[in-house]
Amino acid sequence: MNIDVRSVHFDLSEASRQYLANRLERIGYAKDMIVDLLFVFTKDAKSYKLEVTSNLRWGTQFHLMENSFEVNPGIDLLMDKLDQKMSKEKEKIQERK
Repeated sequence: MNIDVRSVHFDLSEASRQYLANRLERIGYAKDMIVDLLFVFTKDAKSYKLEVTSNLRWGTQFHLMENSFEVNPGIDLLMDKLDQKMSKEKEKIQERK
């Protein structure tokens, strides 16, 4: 699984990068399904736009987005969405077998 983290209009602190890495452990069950995860964090005037694009090994791609006033709570919300999406994808694959 390749993970790329980019920040636009600000520098993402090492603490926030570590926080993201810790939150990614939550979807450890899906490591064999995910090929790439691309995180893009953009700072606007007063808020942050957090996005993740995921490529799955069978060719499916999806994009999730969250807006937040702070980075770390936004990461939590984004990871909740990503966890739900990966659970649904895993269920779909298991139903096909």
